Amino acid sequence: MIFRGLLFEHNAEIGRKDHKSTESLIYRKDSARLKILYYDCFSGISGDMNLGALIDLGVDPSYLTEELKKLPLEGYELKVGKAARKGITGTRVDVLTGTAEHAHRSFKVIRDLITESGLSDAARERSLDIFLHLARAEAGIHGVAIDEVHFHEVGAVDSIIDIVGAAICLEYLAVDAVWASPVEVGGGFVTCAHGTYPVPAPATTELLKGVPITTGAVPFETTTPTGAAILASTVAKFSDRLNFTLLKTGYGIGSRDTDIPNVLRVMLGEEETGAAWDCDRETALLMECNIDDMNPELHDYIMEALFDAGAQDVFLTPIVMKKSRPAVILSVLCGIDEAAAISEILLAETTTFGIRTGRVEKTMLKREVSWATTPYGDVRIKHAYFKGKKIKSKPEYEDCRELARKQGVSIREIYKSIDES
Repeated sequence: MIFRGLLFEHNAEIGRKDHKSTESLIYRKDSARLKILYYDCFSGISGDMNLGALIDLGVDPSYLTEELKKLPLEGYELKVGKAARKGITGTRVDVLTGTAEHAHRSFKVIRDLITESGLSDAARERSLDIFLHLARAEAGIHGVAIDEVHFHEVGAVDSIIDIVGAAICLEYLAVDAVWASPVEVGGGFVTCAHGTYPVPAPATTELLKGVPITTGAVPFETTTPTGAAILASTVAKFSDRLNFTLLKTGYGIGSRDTDIPNVLRVMLGEEETGAAWDCDRETALLMECNIDDMNPELHDYIMEALFDAGAQDVFLTPIVMKKSRPAVILSVLCGIDEAAAISEILLAETTTFGIRTGRVEKTMLKREVSWATTPYGDVRIKHAYFKGKKIKSKPEYEDCRELARKQGVSIREIYKSIDES
């Protein structure tokens, strides 16, 4: 078999009717150990608790202070000190502004403020991404364009410092991945610019879509929109089952004294997988619905529409439902950003009345793509690697099918010619 022109891919599926396939060099870590930051949100998360926890974990507060000076913001002071809740000692961070501030900055104003700052590229991009998550949540709630969003509480100086500070601290720690536990959101009611709402607040609810949450540990808000946005932007996996070597723990102290410690616990650990196995790992959504009353002729149409909307995979599983009715489970694997478009297709184009959604973790073998030259034309060959060794190769079906049609031979002949070339 003649191979030429190796290509490397991140996509799980390359060449499937050219559905948004991309090709780029594989990123290979030199170390087989991944550095993990884990948020234990048993008492929620807020912007100030997050800063305290990350400083307690090892971020140099003077480094944070100096980096924050690169923002064109004045009139605040960062106060960092030790505090305790229910016998747990940690770091308390307060952003002091002197007088009560009621600034309502728009997303565009904050975006320009961060873009024009002297922050590093990594800190700037992460800060903007956290604010973008907030802007999308607010835009969806109020039915306006993202650039028309005006932040109230999170537009104030202290919230900007909390968010940009989070980005600076995460860059300082230089972790490979961020994980988190299910998120406690609290209970009762919260008063914000638009009135009094039950906990979680509307923006928090929007930001934590697809995230496992718990409620009612205390009768007040424990997870703020700022804290929720930090999680939504940075966390790759939410789980209360840990599988790493614990290296260090930090505690961010909150402002309340309640029955449960008002603290955010963060852990730094190492996981010996990923690079050692030569695998990619990422979090995705698995969206499913049961269908027992739709014409099967429509399945192909629905699947094509889902792939066009960005689905990573679509498959049907035969099942038997109540009254012994034959049915199928329509399953869609997709990214979080594609969830809304996928939901719209499932609800509008199929006969289902509802959708089940859950987060899953994908482990994918590293892929390389080469070309095989045959008497009938060129065919892509996918190679899979495990622990640094090539363990399997497979011709691209779409290429083989296309050559069989063009050359007027059976597809079996195409596969045979690949083996013989």
